Amino acid sequence: MNTLPVERLDHIVKRFSMIEAQLAGNPDSETYVRLSSEYAEMQDVVAAIRAYRHTERELDDLRTLLVDRATDAEMRELAETELPEAQDRLEAQAHQLRIMLLPKDDADDRSAILEIRAGTGGQEAALFAGDLFRMYERYAAARGWKVEVMSASDGEAGGFKEIIASVTGRGVFSRLKFESGVHRVQRVPETEAQGRIHTSAATVAVLPQAEEVDVEIRPEDIRIETMRASGAGGQHVNTTDSAVRVTHLPTGIAVMQAEKSQHQNRARAMEVLRARLYDMQRQKADAERSESRRLQVGSGDRSERIRTYNFPQGRLTDHRINLTLYKLDRIVMGELDDVIEPLIADHQSKLLAASEN
Repeated sequence: MNTLPVERLDHIVKRFSMIEAQLAGNPDSETYVRLSSEYAEMQDVVAAIRAYRHTERELDDLRTLLVDRATDAEMRELAETELPEAQDRLEAQAHQLRIMLLPKDDADDRSAILEIRAGTGGQEAALFAGDLFRMYERYAAARGWKVEVMSASDGEAGGFKEIIASVTGRGVFSRLKFESGVHRVQRVPETEAQGRIHTSAATVAVLPQAEEVDVEIRPEDIRIETMRASGAGGQHVNTTDSAVRVTHLPTGIAVMQAEKSQHQNRARAMEVLRARLYDMQRQKADAERSESRRLQVGSGDRSERIRTYNFPQGRLTDHRINLTLYKLDRIVMGELDDVIEPLIADHQSKLLAASEN
């Protein structure tokens, strides 16, 4: 078992105690907000450090009992029984602390932009895109996150050709970031008279929401166009020029928003554009840091098939970590933690292995 960085642990606990003292001293409102945020971020790791050190002291006491000639037979037997359990607990606590001390992705605590698009498979792909959106919507509701649809293009038989939504809450990106990629479904479509299983797909992109300070968008670098909104089958058609398309000229990225309010459309289009540019910057930085790129779950390429949903067998398979679960009915109802937790654990274990080499 590799030793933990004692000086770093001491520094974290000392800083935490200092913040506690400052908060108790009635600081001004701006300082209070800043310190409260830092305090909240440190609470879990400080609790883990204190638990680890408590177990260390417990182990020292048990070892002392075993070597002390004055220890009676009953106490010695009790110490011999408790020592292996305490050693196992200390090792588990040390492992958890190493994970908690790993460098954090700066975007992990952010909200996210969720983009789902129907892929191959025609109408069935659009229906599947709708199923995926509802799955994420239910998962978000269970975690207390807010989902707001920013734009949607309906499928001809239901579902969505494309849907873009903001998912707002603490830590959204950290839990959804591994969802980006191609999701494949195998099932019998409602329109299939002969009961044949069809395969179709939808792509998912999860982008960390970006603030204006994260991405510089110069006015001369964007072109803003207004036009009349239109929708399939005459739905959501406006009689005014309220639809907005924003094009980022240096990259060619274009974002279209076609709801009723032109002002809102422009604001939302800029929000999505910032998220896409910020994501592009992050991916470029990852590509330049080859070690970081190698440690990602999968390649991060959104053309990569990451998951298969097999409805006839009730099976979900995540191909990146060879995870297979036979609870598809519950997963599509939003119980995604059994998929997300192993992905996070796999990512952390790879980072941990790299940091210890």
